[in-house]
Amino acid sequence: QVQLVESGGGLVQPGGSLRLSCAASGTGSIFRFFPVGWHRQPPGKQRELVAGINSGGSTNYADSVKGRFTISRDNAKNTVYLQMNSLKPEDTAVYYCTVQKWGKDYWGPGTQVTVQS
Repeated sequence: QVQLVESGGGLVQPGGSLRLSCAASGTGSIFRFFPVGWHRQPPGKQRELVAGINSGGSTNYADSVKGRFTISRDNAKNTVYLQMNSLKPEDTAVYYCTVQKWGKDYWGPGTQVTVQS
């Protein structure tokens, strides 16, 4: 059973940076072979895709985070990262890591990111 756990969230001032991590367990090197995404759900809003990376290493980003966020993976550590720079209050949300394996979506429990002065 695939298990994902996010970490690295917290409180940061506008303009600051955070790096989120998502570690996979209960499986082999899953991130190398299956598409991975970071989603977020702001308070009172719907969940949205923030960034994704496929098995070939191609990445995609929501327009709202292009140039500020970077998704990457470490296959040896079975971990995916989301580097977030120049954070804005509107980036405040619960951030979730997801992976799609053989048509089934797996989600982590999420990590809270709060951007405020």
